[in-house]
Amino acid sequence: MKKALPNIVSIARICLVPVFIAVYFIHESDIKYWAIMVYAIAGLSDLLDGYLARKFDAVTKLGKLLDPLGDKLMTFTVMVCITITSHILYWAVLVYFVKEVLMAIGGFLIHRKARVELPAANYIGKASTFLLFLVCVIMMFFRELPEYVEIALTTAAICVTLVALASYLNSYIKIMKSRPTENNNGENECNQQSVQDVNETRQ
Repeated sequence: MKKALPNIVSIARICLVPVFIAVYFIHESDIKYWAIMVYAIAGLSDLLDGYLARKFDAVTKLGKLLDPLGDKLMTFTVMVCITITSHILYWAVLVYFVKEVLMAIGGFLIHRKARVELPAANYIGKASTFLLFLVCVIMMFFRELPEYVEIALTTAAICVTLVALASYLNSYIKIMKSRPTENNNGENECNQQSVQDVNETRQ
């Protein structure tokens, strides 16, 4: 049961996505208190499932899928909701979506071609996630921010997101380049061993 806890938390975070949408649009107050609370709970659950997975040694393939899926769905949903009611740049949502799609494609290729585990989130990726979270909370709490402030905050968050994307793509490229080298080395070693076996047989 303990080993299932991280996945249960991740599933609960995914279930919070429609809850966020509901409380965001149902409550007409200027400050989206309930939406901020749901978003904060989702953020804390992300920390909790990682902690539980490490504590109970419960890292699973399903968990590796559910954990990032919950994060991406919640973040994308929050950005779309804010875009509808605020001045957040619509292209920021598009950039975030494209970034996640590219990372998903890169992860699939690494798993399919190189057959290695995906690299863990680096500090740039974690910083971009936190900054997006912070910007979204600020925009939900301070509803009367000048438009240029909202644009500046959004642009800063997206810039860090693009830097994170570049760092991940760089890691993916290095992994893909290193695998053929290892395979070739393995083939060379096998060929050398075969030649040695043949020579010993002849002797």
